[in-house]
Formats: sequence, structure tokens, C-alpha cells
Amino acid sequence: MKIILASNSPRRKKIMTELSQKEGFNFEIIPSNYDEKLESDIFSYDAIEDLATQKALDVVHRVGHDEIVIGADTVVVLHNKILGKPHSKEEAFKMLSELSENTHSVVTSICGINTKTNRAALLSTTSYVKFCKLTDEQINFYIDKYNPLDKAGSYGIQEMPDGYIAKYEGSLENIIGLDSDAVFSVLKQLGL
Repeated sequence: MKIILASNSPRRKKIMTELSQKEGFNFEIIPSNYDEKLESDIFSYDAIEDLATQKALDVVHRVGHDEIVIGADTVVVLHNKILGKPHSKEEAFKMLSELSENTHSVVTSICGINTKTNRAALLSTTSYVKFCKLTDEQINFYIDKYNPLDKAGSYGIQEMPDGYIAKYEGSLENIIGLDSDAVFSVLKQLGL
């Protein structure tokens, strides 16, 4: 049975590659073309799980009948409000300023669909990140040196310099964008 990751994220690809080597399966990438727009920026698990499902379904309609398609969506949530991917450096600055000195949650929802059985499995993982107090200089340095525009919440924890993150709780892979234990659990539920 072929496994397909419905994502073009280099971070998700790396985590899936490590998982596939450890568990002995192959996978390929077919990016989802689903337009991931949310109706509201108020957080709900249903909305994020629906995005992950729609991403998987977009790819399911383009493949054969012996695959498991994995779709995922990651959001950063501060005070029950979703911080998506910023559209400009100014928006990234605003988001990072809001995250400064605060604890936020990072939720990744994974949807797996077995095209042979038409069974689906959904799993959401939540982790928590506390930022240090960031100066304007630190925020501008991060925005100039790294690319915050392709990351939920305007940051990638794996590239944060020292002095930005005070601590995190839960799965680091989840914060990066795909928890391998959650993926493996979904694959097992779907008969891998």
C-alpha cells in the first residue's frame, strides 16, 4: 500500500522521511491544492480537523485505490485566536510581538484516508510554547534572517535563536508541523 503525504512542507517531508525509515515504509508527496481559508480566526478543533481532511480529500480524488493519503494542518493559537501565516513583514512583526512573553498552543490535525476501504482517521495533537520577552530588535532580526511568511504564527521553533523561546511542553515535532507518533497511530488505524 502506497502512502502519500498531501503537503509540500519541507518540515513535514523531513519528519515523514525519518518516520518512514524507522518504520520501514515508503511514501511520496503529492501536494494538496486545497485553499486553506478559515471561516473564522476563533480556534476550534473541528475547523482545523476539517482543513486537514479537505487537504487529504483533494489528493484522494487524484490518486488510485490502494493508497493512504495523509493531510495535515498546523495552527498557532493565542488567547483562542488563530495566528495563521503572515502576509507581510509588518504582520509577522505584529504576531511575534503578540507572542512575546506569552504562552500559546500549537495544534496539528492529521487526517488519513485509506482509498481502498474509504476509511478515515483523524487525530489532533496540542503542544505549548512560551516565548521570552522579545525586543523589537530581536523580532526584526528574526524576520530579516529567516522566512516567517511561510510559517503559522510567523516562526519556526527549529530555527529560533537562543533567547527567543523560554520553554515548550508536548511534542516538538508537532510544533514543527507533524508529530510522527500521531502519523503512525493514524496509519495503524487505517490498516498499515
